[in-house]
Amino acid sequence: MSSGVARRASRGLRGTLIVALAGLAAHQAAADTLEGSLTLAYRNNPQLNSQRAATRAVDEGVGTALSGYRPKLSANAQVGEQYLDTLSRGIGGRAVGTFATGGYGLTASQLLFDGFGTASRTRQAEHQVSASRETLRSTEQAVLLAGATAYVNLLRDAALLDLQRNNVSVLSETLRQTRERLKAGEVTRTDLAQAESSLAAGRSALHAAQSSYLASKATYVQVIGIEPGRLARATPVDRLSPPSLAQALERGAASNPAVTAAMANVDVAVQQVKIAESGLYPTLSLNGSVQKSYGSPSSLATLDTLSGTVAAQLSVPIYQGGGEYANIRQAKETLGQRRLDLDTARLSVQQNITQSWGQLAAAKAQIDATTAQVTSAEIALDGVREEARVGQRTTLDVLNAQQALVQARAALVTAQHDRIMASYALLAAVGSLSAQVLGLAVSPYDPNVHYQQVRDRWFGVGTPDGR
Repeated sequence: MSSGVARRASRGLRGTLIVALAGLAAHQAAADTLEGSLTLAYRNNPQLNSQRAATRAVDEGVGTALSGYRPKLSANAQVGEQYLDTLSRGIGGRAVGTFATGGYGLTASQLLFDGFGTASRTRQAEHQVSASRETLRSTEQAVLLAGATAYVNLLRDAALLDLQRNNVSVLSETLRQTRERLKAGEVTRTDLAQAESSLAAGRSALHAAQSSYLASKATYVQVIGIEPGRLARATPVDRLSPPSLAQALERGAASNPAVTAAMANVDVAVQQVKIAESGLYPTLSLNGSVQKSYGSPSSLATLDTLSGTVAAQLSVPIYQGGGEYANIRQAKETLGQRRLDLDTARLSVQQNITQSWGQLAAAKAQIDATTAQVTSAEIALDGVREEARVGQRTTLDVLNAQQALVQARAALVTAQHDRIMASYALLAAVGSLSAQVLGLAVSPYDPNVHYQQVRDRWFGVGTPDGR
C-alpha cells in the first residue's frame, strides 16, 4: 500500500474514533444527552411509576390504622307486615289482626382501650410507609442506573460499529491495492489470500457489531421510552461520590436504600410484636343506640316505641386456646429475622461499595494504558506500512498491525465506557444516585405530598389525582 493511502486511512480511522467516542452530531445542540435521557426515564419509566403507585397504596395503611381511634356509626331501618293472634285471660279475650311494622335506628361505638393495639398498628403503618419510600428510592436508583447503562452501552456500541465499518473500508482498500500489486508482480497470491481473509474477518466483526448495536438500541428504548437520536458524549460522575473509600462506606451504611429499608422493616417487626401482645390486654368500648319502632310484635295496642341505650363494655381475655401466645412468639422470630436481614444488607452494601471503588480505580488506569496502546499501535502501523512499501514487510505484517490498532481503539472505547459506568455504580452503591444529586431538569417526585393528602382523610373514595 502506498504511503499516501496509508496516511489517509490512518487519519480516517483516527477521525472516526474521535467522533464516535464523543458521540457528537453536526449540531451538538440537537444531540441526545445522558442527562436528558435520564430525565425521560425518571418521568416515564413504567417500572418507576409502578413503584410510585405501590408507595401511594402503602400510604393508605396509616388511614386504615387511624380508623381504630374513630367512632363507628351505623343506621338501620326495617318495614314489614305482621299477623298476630293472641288469647288473654280476663276481659281482653282474644285479639287477632294484621298490621304494618317498621322502625329505624342509629348505633354508635367508640373504642376506648384495646391494649395499645391501635397505637401499635398506627406506628407500624408509618414504618411501612418509610420502608416503601426507601424501596421507591431503591427503584429510582435502579432505573437511573439502567438508563445510564443503556445510554453508555449504546454510545459504546455505536463507536465500535463505526470502528468496524472503517476497518472494513481500510481492509477493502488494502485488498484492492494487493490485487494491483499482484498484477504488477510485487506480491504473491498468498498475500492476496491473506488480504481476502482479513476482509472476511472484518466483515464478520462488523455484523457482530451491528447486532450488538441493535440490541443496545432496543434496551435504550425499553428503559428511556423513546428512539435514540444522535448521542452526545457522556461524562463520569465520580465527582459526586465521596473522595475516599472510608467516607463512601460510611455514607453507604447510612443512606443506601437497601440499608434504610431494612431498618424500617425492623421497626415494622417491633410493632408487630406489640400488636400481638395487645391480644392479652382487656378492651373497653362505649356503645350507644337509638331505635324508633312502629307497631309491636307482641301487642296490637302498641303504636310506636322509642328506646335508647348507652353502655360501657369491658372484655377481659382469659384464655382463647393459646393462639395469641403463638402469634407473639411468631412475631418475635420474625423480628429476629429482620435484624439479621439488616446485617445482611449492611454487608452487601459494604461489598458493593468496595467492589465499585476498585472497578472505578481500575477503569481509570485502563484508560491510561489503552490510550498509550492506541498511540503505540498507530506509530507501529505507520512504520510497518512504510517498511512494506520498500519491501521490508509483508502484507500479513500490515494486516496484523491494522488489526492491532483496531483492537487497541476498541479497548479504549470499552475502557471509557467502563470508566463512566463504574462512576454511576459507585454513586448508586453509596445511595446517592438520584435526580437531585445528578441535577436533572425535572421536579423530583415527593411521596410525602400524597401521604399528607390521605393520612387524616375521613371520607371519600376518590384518590387525590382524581380517580
